[in-house]
Amino acid sequence: MFIFPCRKISASLPMPDRRKEGWKMRGICPNCEKETELEWIQKVEDIKVRGEVIKVEVKYYKCKSCGEEFEDPRSDEDPLDKAYREYRRRHGMMQPEEIREFRKRFGLTQNEMSRLLGWGGATLSRYENGALQDETHEKALCLAMDPRNLLKLIETTPDVLSEEKKGRLINELRAAEEETCSLERVYEERFGKYEANELSGYRKLDLAKLFNAILYFCKDGVLKTKLNKLLFYADFKYFKDYAVSITGAKYAHIPFGPAPDKYALYFATLIENGAIKVEENVIGEFIGEEFISVKEPDFSLFSDSELKILATVKEYFKDFTAKKITDFSHDEEAYKKTAPGDIISYEYASDLKL
Repeated sequence: MFIFPCRKISASLPMPDRRKEGWKMRGICPNCEKETELEWIQKVEDIKVRGEVIKVEVKYYKCKSCGEEFEDPRSDEDPLDKAYREYRRRHGMMQPEEIREFRKRFGLTQNEMSRLLGWGGATLSRYENGALQDETHEKALCLAMDPRNLLKLIETTPDVLSEEKKGRLINELRAAEEETCSLERVYEERFGKYEANELSGYRKLDLAKLFNAILYFCKDGVLKTKLNKLLFYADFKYFKDYAVSITGAKYAHIPFGPAPDKYALYFATLIENGAIKVEENVIGEFIGEEFISVKEPDFSLFSDSELKILATVKEYFKDFTAKKITDFSHDEEAYKKTAPGDIISYEYASDLKL
């Protein structure tokens, strides 16, 4: 018989699909090595990160015979990773997938990006894999992630990239700089401007991601009411798991459940640009607006984790009618604890039923 380390669970234990507090099963305890009843428990522990105490929900099995608690090694939940994510969120720091996503967007390898920043080869790799960056490196990352600053880095460190790659990136970044300045003015006039905070999931509004998330959910046709809920659940589920939203959209408490604030403007923009079309859908005595994608979504804008959440939300609610998902959303703490017209804080994501 293998002797498993303390707080680790035997690989022979079956993995339940939906474990909840108090859920019980029989298995072998790695501490006392007895086959006994094991209870699945959840509790909150304090983890100190750089002198700051962060409360993190952790999940264990507890042996009925000896009382020992131990983790499931097959679980992808890491309490320290959760604490680091919360620390980054509190301090407005970049999350690992955001760093990785930006680098890949411009086709840079970890080695190339590290050399542009003047770092050792392993530093960026550690940050992309979850290590907590120090304050100096965080500032350097934030500066480099502005395409205008990345352009300056490439121009002032000529030996890092091949001439072909350097030329391509300089052209791309200059074009992006001109387009960004123009689009920022147009979008600010139409949609307004707001800072990243708890009402936007600590991300500035990313219209490209929002519009392409809409295109994704509309691929097979979806009623407007259901679409609003799918967007809400995608952003709030991602915030629950990664401490930041996908799109940076704000969500309002309206009669039919949570919906993107100014959603009518977002939908109108896509309709005007021929990206989606609207058809009337007769359901009994009611007529609903069904949105159908005309253009394909650009998945390259999203990280792997963002795509996974979008797919998870779409699959979970695939058989829900507009009424069923509305009723489902009305039972969320985010809806029950806010008043009509309120912008819903992403802090409620911790209680999300999904």
